Amino acid sequence: MPGVGPRPLAPLFPEIGVIGMVPTRWDSSWSSRHFVLSRLSQYFQVVWMNPAHGVRDLLNKGKIVHRKQEFSPVPGLRVYTPEPWLPRVHGFSWVGSQTFRRRLQRARSLLTSRGATKVVLYLWRPEFAPALDALQHELSCYHIDDEYSFSDVELPIADPEERLIGAVDQVFITSQAMLEKKGGINRRTSVVPNGVDYRSYAESHPEPDDLAGIPHPRIGYTGRLKRVLNWPLLLELSARHPEWHFVLIGPKAPHPEIEAPLAELEQRANVHILPGKSVKDLAAYPQYFDACLMPYVENDYTKYIYPMKLHEFLASGTPVIGAPIPALREFQGFIELASTTDEWSAAIARCLDPMQNGADERAMRQSIARHHDWALLASRIAATLAHRLGREVSDRFTAITGERIDRREGERRHFERQTSELV
Repeated sequence: MPGVGPRPLAPLFPEIGVIGMVPTRWDSSWSSRHFVLSRLSQYFQVVWMNPAHGVRDLLNKGKIVHRKQEFSPVPGLRVYTPEPWLPRVHGFSWVGSQTFRRRLQRARSLLTSRGATKVVLYLWRPEFAPALDALQHELSCYHIDDEYSFSDVELPIADPEERLIGAVDQVFITSQAMLEKKGGINRRTSVVPNGVDYRSYAESHPEPDDLAGIPHPRIGYTGRLKRVLNWPLLLELSARHPEWHFVLIGPKAPHPEIEAPLAELEQRANVHILPGKSVKDLAAYPQYFDACLMPYVENDYTKYIYPMKLHEFLASGTPVIGAPIPALREFQGFIELASTTDEWSAAIARCLDPMQNGADERAMRQSIARHHDWALLASRIAATLAHRLGREVSDRFTAITGERIDRREGERRHFERQTSELV
């Protein structure tokens, strides 16, 4: 029929519901939790719980933007914004616990009203641990995608997080270094690295207008401009190599220590600082760089991170240079690693050599990224959750995904198109 698109893609297991307890709104900059939960909705019903308004926000009504309490950006996933009468309360333990419990019940009702009979609590921060006692559920998991102390120096695991890790039924950890620190608490712990929306970064895009006027060679970074970047290194490299054009794309974090180096870099003719982009638009930039940078400082915070931009850069096929933090050392041989300014200069020069950057090298990088597509990583998470829900669910998961995977390929592509349009 004219005007009728592909039928909506329903979850494979609509009787299983996932409540994603997250620290940011759905309409914030996309992070690993957006990619994971949106793709899990191909398997299960998912509710993304936006953070509740605080009492002070309610008193100052000008700060609140009223939106629909519940909407569905993709099939299988619903975003729930807690009602103003269920605010986040600090300092009043009984009132706070009651509104917290009621918000969870509201999220659960969105699942049960659509036929979900089993509920999975999917926690993304230690502060959501009280949910384990506040809501009846069949399974709980905790996804560690960062070192939440955010400390530059090593600190022991905080007691609340250690208790949470031990209490949940399943833990997902993004990096091997984090596994070594926190993986011994719960025997049901799996490593699931950060990934990439491979199709978005690998397919050809028109050159962005604000990049077209910047001369080559372009040495580029995309992402938040923050204190974990090695600003002295960027100052030294751009001063030493006026023939190279350094392109930094991203919003500025509210970190006072980056203001001075940023101001100095902005005065240089071979440094170009562009504003942040949507996730959808950002995918076009790395393929028009001549080399991609991950210039992190090396400290006790960055040793635990697993940068999403690693596989985003690799998916573009462009050569990549990074600091030798543990997550990047795993890909030595596919990316260049450098510590000192001399090493960075030499590594960038190698990446700019056409003899070192042929079609075979680009295909190799893209092959690595393809195996880290978010759809593949989410399927691993979904299989793990099905296994934790018991033999019956696990067997059905294996049977259904095996039998229907080919027939659902067209639907999967339709779903990915819908998801990419959101970001």
